[in-house]
Amino acid sequence: MKAVAGGTRRGMIKRALWQGLLAGAAGGVVMTLGEKVEQAVTGRPDSHVPARVLQRLTGLPERPGKQPLPVNWAMHFGQAALLGVLRSIMAQAGLRGPVASAKFAVVRLTNDQILENATGVGAPPGTWPRQELAVDLLHKAVYAFTTGAVADALAARGGPGPGQRHAAARPGRHADFGPLPRKDAYGPQGRS
Repeated sequence: MKAVAGGTRRGMIKRALWQGLLAGAAGGVVMTLGEKVEQAVTGRPDSHVPARVLQRLTGLPERPGKQPLPVNWAMHFGQAALLGVLRSIMAQAGLRGPVASAKFAVVRLTNDQILENATGVGAPPGTWPRQELAVDLLHKAVYAFTTGAVADALAARGGPGPGQRHAAARPGRHADFGPLPRKDAYGPQGRS
């Protein structure tokens, strides 16, 4: 097995930070491009929910109607980049591939709903028109799978994550197989 660059939990977290910001930003860009294509086809207007949430979270002044584009994009892309760090941590730990990205899609949707509902900007998804809900799920899935693909590719450059090392030590499910020795969790030179 290839040693993880840096060989430590600290090195793994450092990589997850920069790789996650990059992966999340890429996911945000691809999601936005998809939204623009969808809006051109469906005629759906731009959402100003991101700006309204940021205004409420930060105490910025609110105004009716269309919101300032920089405020909207700051929340839209900032949230995408920051959540990418979590997906990168998943990839660094060894949680990679489409199943990990599907799990992350749920996290992305949950994050949106917590912020939107806690600030009073949004309502629970169960109250939304079904078409609007389907569009939101589609775009968040595009974000999650794009972010996941980038995070996984970047993490794979450092070799298998601790979870993958554990799985490779004794393939298959075994109830009686304990954790890897600490020295082996992050590669041959790993230290926690």
